[in-house]
Amino acid sequence: MTIVRLRWALTFAAMRKSSWQTIGYIIGLLMGVGTVVGVGVGAWYLGDLDFANGTSWDYSLMHTVMVLGGSLVCIFTAIVQLMLIGEGSTLNPKKFALFGIPDKTLQSGLTLAGLSGTPAIAGLLSLLLLPLAYRSLGPVIVITAILAAPLAIITITSFSKLIIALATTMLHSRRSQATLYIVVMVIFIALCNLPNVVINSGNPEHITLTPFQMMAGIFAWTPFGAAFQLPFDAFDGNWLALVIRVLILVATWVLCFALGVWCLARDRRYAGESERVKSVKGIGSFSWMPDSTSGAISARLLSYLRRDPRQAMFLLFPVIFLVLFALQSANLPEMVWMAPVLSALFMMMSEANGLAYDGRGFSMQAIIGVSGRNDRLGRVRVFAVMGFVYLLAVSIVAAIVSKSWTSPTGITIAIVCTGCSLGLFFAGLGLAEILSCVFMYPVASMDKPFSSPQGRAIAQGFFPFIHMFACLLSLLPTGIVAIILAVSASSGMLWILAPVALANGLLFLYLGVVLGGRLMDARLLKIVTTLDGFAALQK
Repeated sequence: MTIVRLRWALTFAAMRKSSWQTIGYIIGLLMGVGTVVGVGVGAWYLGDLDFANGTSWDYSLMHTVMVLGGSLVCIFTAIVQLMLIGEGSTLNPKKFALFGIPDKTLQSGLTLAGLSGTPAIAGLLSLLLLPLAYRSLGPVIVITAILAAPLAIITITSFSKLIIALATTMLHSRRSQATLYIVVMVIFIALCNLPNVVINSGNPEHITLTPFQMMAGIFAWTPFGAAFQLPFDAFDGNWLALVIRVLILVATWVLCFALGVWCLARDRRYAGESERVKSVKGIGSFSWMPDSTSGAISARLLSYLRRDPRQAMFLLFPVIFLVLFALQSANLPEMVWMAPVLSALFMMMSEANGLAYDGRGFSMQAIIGVSGRNDRLGRVRVFAVMGFVYLLAVSIVAAIVSKSWTSPTGITIAIVCTGCSLGLFFAGLGLAEILSCVFMYPVASMDKPFSSPQGRAIAQGFFPFIHMFACLLSLLPTGIVAIILAVSASSGMLWILAPVALANGLLFLYLGVVLGGRLMDARLLKIVTTLDGFAALQK
C-alpha cells in the first residue's frame, strides 16, 4: 500500500507544480466521469428491451457485441498504454532500483498502483453499471456480470503492464524498439478502422452476424473475452465453461505477475549494458545542405529523424491513411482523397513539439548563439520539401485509385484536394514553428520510446490538440472563399480553392519562420531550462 500512496503523492505533486497538469488531469477526470455516466445511461436503456424473447433485441447480437467489444477494449487499452503511457506516467520500476525492494513485493505494489489509478477506477465503475443492460434476463446474469467486472479490470491491467515490461526488457537495441513502436502504431490504426473497411469494402446488404459470432466464440476462450463471457455462461447454465474461464483468467494473472517479476530481475541483471556503436563514414546529411547556419540545422534535423522512432510514426501516416481509405473506397471512390487531407493535418503534430524531441541537443545550439530565425528556417527547409514531395505522391496515387481523370468533376476534386492538403500542411508547419516555442511538453527518450516522463501523460495527450485546432482555424480564409463559392452556386470555379489554400498555407509558413524565430530569441533561456527539466524526467 505504500507504493499506492506514493503513486497519488507523485500525481498531486505534479499537479501542484504545473497548472497545465492540473487542467489536463481535470479533463481526464471529466472524461472518466463521462464514460461512467454514458455506460450507465446506455445500459439502463438496453435493460428496458426484452432480450430473452427477442422481440426488441436479439440475444445473440447482444452476446456478440459484449464479448467482442470487451475483447477489443482489453487489446486497445494495452496498445494505447504501450504507445502513449509507457512504463508508467507516475511510477517507473527503475526508480525503485536503489531501495532493495524484493521483486515480488515491488511487482505487487506496481500492480495495485495501476488498479488504483483513475482509468482503472472509471473502467470498474463502468463495468459495474453494465449489468443494468441484463436486468430483463434475470438476477443470475446480473449478479455474475457484477462479479466479473473486477476480474476484467485485473486482466486488462495485468496484460497492459506485461506487454510494456516485455517490450522494455527484451528490446534493448534502438532499431528493435523503433520497429516495434511503428508496428504497434500501425496495428492500432488498422484495428480502429477495421469496421469501416469491412462495411465500406463490400455490399452492406450482405453483411451477416455469423463471422462476428465465430470471432466472439474464439475470444470467449481467451483472457481478453473470458470475463465478458461469464454472465452469458451463467444465463445458459453452462457452469463448467464458467469455471474453466475463471481458471483461464486466474492463470493469466499468475503468468503476467511471474513474467513481470522476471522482467524486473532481468533489467537489474543487465543494467548498464549499452548498445553497440556503429561507425559512419563521411559527414552524412551535412554534405547535402547549404554551407550556412540554417543548413547545419537542417542537417542535424535530418540526422535525428533517421534514428528517431517517435517522429518516424508521423511520417508514416500518409501511407497508412492511403491504404485504409483505398480499401474503403469501393462504394465511394472519392473517399480516397481524405488520405492527403488527413495526412497534412497529422504529419506536423510532432514538429509542434519539435524542441522537446531535440532535447539537450538544442542546448548546444543555444550556447553557440544560433538565431531563432535560422533555427526555424533550417527546420522548415527539411519538413517543407519532405512534406511537399510526400503529399504530392499521395495525391497522385489517390488520383489513380479514384480515376479522377475520367470526368471533369474528378479532375476538379483532385485539384482542390491536392491544393488544400498542401495548404493545410504548410499552415500546420508554420504554426508548429510558433507553438513549439510556447507549448512544450516532455516526451519519451529516443532510446526508450515505450517509456513516459513521470506525471506527464495527460500533457502528452492534450497539447497536440492545440496544434490540430490551430491548423483548422488557420485555413479560415480558404473556408470563407469556399462558402462564397457555395452561396453563389459557382461550382465551376471550385478549382480556385487550390491556389487560395496554397497561398493561405504559405502565408502561415512565412509567419511561422518570422514569429517563431522572434519567440525563440525572446524565450531562449526559458526554453533551455525547460528542456533540461524534461531531460531529467526521462532518466
